[in-house]
Amino acid sequence: MKITQRNDDFIVGVTIQSETGPDHGRQEEVTMCRYLSKYALIFLFLALSGLIFLLHNIHTVENWNCHTISALYQLQSRIQPSFIFNLPTFHHNRTFCAHLGQKPFPEDELEERYLLNSIAWPGPPPGSTPTALRQTSDPLHSLFAILPTKGLREWHVGDELEALVQMHDYQGRPKHYGGDFLLARLHSPELGAGVAGKVVDHKNGFYSAMFPLLWVGSAQVEITLVHSSEAVAVLRRLREERPDRVFFKSLFRLGFLSETTVCNMCLPSDQQPLCNYTDLYTGEPWYCYKPKMLSCDTRINHAKGGYLKHLITNKEALLFQSGVNIKVHIHASGPDRINVLPTKKDVEVENSSINPEPSKLAPSGYFYEDSWRPLNGVAMRQFNESSAVTECLKNKVINMYGDSTVRQWFEYLIALVPELKEFNLNSPKNVGPFMAVDSTNNILLKYRCHGPPIRFSTVLSSEMRYISNELDGLSGGPNTVVVLSIWAHFSTFPVEVYIRRLRHIRRSLVRLLDRAPGTIVVIRSGNLQAMDQEVSLFNSDWYSLQLDEVLRSMFKGLNVLLVDAWQMSLAHHLPHALHPPEVLVKNMIDMLLSYVCSEKRKSLLL
Repeated sequence: MKITQRNDDFIVGVTIQSETGPDHGRQEEVTMCRYLSKYALIFLFLALSGLIFLLHNIHTVENWNCHTISALYQLQSRIQPSFIFNLPTFHHNRTFCAHLGQKPFPEDELEERYLLNSIAWPGPPPGSTPTALRQTSDPLHSLFAILPTKGLREWHVGDELEALVQMHDYQGRPKHYGGDFLLARLHSPELGAGVAGKVVDHKNGFYSAMFPLLWVGSAQVEITLVHSSEAVAVLRRLREERPDRVFFKSLFRLGFLSETTVCNMCLPSDQQPLCNYTDLYTGEPWYCYKPKMLSCDTRINHAKGGYLKHLITNKEALLFQSGVNIKVHIHASGPDRINVLPTKKDVEVENSSINPEPSKLAPSGYFYEDSWRPLNGVAMRQFNESSAVTECLKNKVINMYGDSTVRQWFEYLIALVPELKEFNLNSPKNVGPFMAVDSTNNILLKYRCHGPPIRFSTVLSSEMRYISNELDGLSGGPNTVVVLSIWAHFSTFPVEVYIRRLRHIRRSLVRLLDRAPGTIVVIRSGNLQAMDQEVSLFNSDWYSLQLDEVLRSMFKGLNVLLVDAWQMSLAHHLPHALHPPEVLVKNMIDMLLSYVCSEKRKSLLL
């Protein structure tokens, strides 16, 4: 038997020569060729049938159950964990990302300039940026002192307390410019009391921290350096020049073929072809790099891709050291606490105008016995029993939109109220959308995350909704409650991006309140969080503070209510956390429910 093989054209020749002679061998060779021809026709027929079947059912393949696809993708991810993104080279041009989307109206541009000016932050003088850590603000060398009152050195409820802070560098020398990010709190651990202070930067190395005196007894001043002015300058540069420092990804799939590409709000268009997912109604921009083999309409999901490394120099990294210059207390040069006496009985009328602008110093509330006491005129109730919550929410639809900090409210409510049964929507954990129903009391509670940018693990593309569009789809009315929280995922982008998003939400709220004036709208502000170097570069409290001030300004005068999570997290004694501890969440929910069930809502607006 002789076998020959030609690999170049895939033809196989078989020659069989038996002992009976060459004629008999040729006969067997011819017979073999006939069999091969017969089977080749069968194989060709089967291949063509399979191809026709695939083309005929291509839409069925495309529309496989998303959960099956997700499972296949997760398996593929486990098998190939070494997938590497080709991340774009980002051009450091702040206008590139800030001015994407629809061209704003002239009045919008005017408002944007006003908002940006209102949050302008002082920094080191031009040309005087320190070249070494020893020349930057040092919380251990810095000091504060409680200033005495006029006349007798005693304080009463209703007075204002002022502490003067002087910043020094690591060599003990006084700083002569401002820009440090300080937090101030007046508290009494034994009373469970606390109130946020107002910090005024005198731009010469001195700062004033002012507090209203709201309870009788001990009150201790606490001043914290969150970031030095030099660190804030780095954060500001990152925000304007590196909005790509958190990157996103999307999975594209057609049948068994899949690709994953990088996505973001602003991607350079000169490096790869783009898929444009700009929202048709709001004009909110979003892009992904186009897959090499698939079309843009095969996108299945959205997910956080990761965080870029090596964003700052080694010298700049020294400005972000936990326990050294991130959230470190500043010591007092003398006593750091006072004793507050009851309100004076004989206060003269003219003494009440010592502060020319008392409203600017008035906090939204304070803690006493670990309970929030608002100062905006609402009487906050304690909803300790599930029956009280049920009675308040009876016959209402509560729509929660936003990030995970408002999802935390959804989770708290369904844990508190057993009658609220979560309806299984087969949504990914911690992503949503979620829904809970109390059919007996006609209560519907819903949560949906806001549209991109959002750093959740994986969100189906079909579930990516912009808050503005969702609001436009609501009928509204006195039994409709809208709760919004949108801040944590915008910290890596220029402030203009956040202003644009809030502008679209505000327009939708105006339309909603015009067609259904009785709709209850509550906005949850941002809050303080635990920070180290990595968190500082992506989610610093300084970023959150700037966004919080923009949010308050943009919704001021609108028929909406505020749950001041910022001041709550600052005033309370527990450590800061992105998702606050339960005692703080309870107070926020009590505030929300007090708004919903209040008869005085119109007098409580922002």
